[in-house]
Amino acid sequence: MSDAATRTTSTVTPVEPPRAVQRAAYADVPLYDPKRVPTAIDLSDNTNLWGLPPTAERTLRELAISRITRYPSLYAAELKAALAATAGVTPDMIVTGCGSDDVLDSAMRAFADPGALVASSTPTFAMVPIFARMNALRHVAIEEDATHVPDLEALAATGADLLYLCAPNNPTGRMIPRDALRRLLRTFPGVVILDEAYIEFAGADASHVPLLAESDRLLLVRTMSKAYGLAGMRVGYAIGAPALVGEVEKSRGPYKVNALAESVALAALQHDREWVHEHVTLAIANRLRLEDELRAMGLSPIASSANFTCVPVSDCVAVGQAMRARGVAVRPFPALPHVGDTLRISVGPWPMVQAALDALRSVLAERGPLRDTDTIAIPRGAA
Repeated sequence: MSDAATRTTSTVTPVEPPRAVQRAAYADVPLYDPKRVPTAIDLSDNTNLWGLPPTAERTLRELAISRITRYPSLYAAELKAALAATAGVTPDMIVTGCGSDDVLDSAMRAFADPGALVASSTPTFAMVPIFARMNALRHVAIEEDATHVPDLEALAATGADLLYLCAPNNPTGRMIPRDALRRLLRTFPGVVILDEAYIEFAGADASHVPLLAESDRLLLVRTMSKAYGLAGMRVGYAIGAPALVGEVEKSRGPYKVNALAESVALAALQHDREWVHEHVTLAIANRLRLEDELRAMGLSPIASSANFTCVPVSDCVAVGQAMRARGVAVRPFPALPHVGDTLRISVGPWPMVQAALDALRSVLAERGPLRDTDTIAIPRGAA
């Protein structure tokens, strides 16, 4: 057979292009990376800087090895009961998770089909649009009003299937008027997720638990990372109607609270609530003192109901970097609506806060006179 005949009868198998290995929804999802370099004093993440509650610490030190070598409880039933007693609800109204992030992520899967719309105010918790994209959902952000309160009517008008709100809000520390929330719950047909990560710092009457009697579509999300000082344990939970939290529990799956975290959290809830209350009171006092000191420097902090203060400071990223070089970390937030550049400063023991004030004062002195954007008059409204 000739070479020509060979060429005519041979076949070439086409090479298929390689398939994409990631889900399309994940293609542009960034890793959460605030690029924090360790510093001597870190006031950037709003955690409890007074240390562990005493019984929780003792439990951590004395935990039996058998608690680690075996699986934890499926859905943290004993922890649910303790959380329910603390919140004044029944255990079937509680779902737990690996931090409040896990609960938020699970709730989005539970209540919104792929392609559905999630609406939130801006600025707020930065992970919300990322969780939405991770769950193949669409996200829309509606700018808050000039008093730093979410525009609830505009959020409802988006036609979203799911609303995310945060009160006190991160990073501004502002609350949402109770009557406005009631009106929203009466008319919005979907699920409202209300993030209460900082609720312990907002006052005795700030809890939104009473609203659960008026709506079976309200999910309150909380954490033990802030007031309870257990950020490293990753214990979050949500409160809502039993049918609502049941769907979140299906979505999150079993064994999400590890045995060490469950034991330590349980000890704190059962024996350390007085310690937690004392240190919440300290945090509030130091926040108010911090705000007074900032005003004395000619700055205008936003009235806060959380364990941090957000204060307008022009060129906040550069100022934050200069403060970090002086051994103090705070969190810059560039270009916030109605304010501009800001720094968010967590509160802790006063010597830490004083170090932050000294660093900020030193940086601003080097930069010269304050600019107009540092002294915006902030409406106080309902803080």
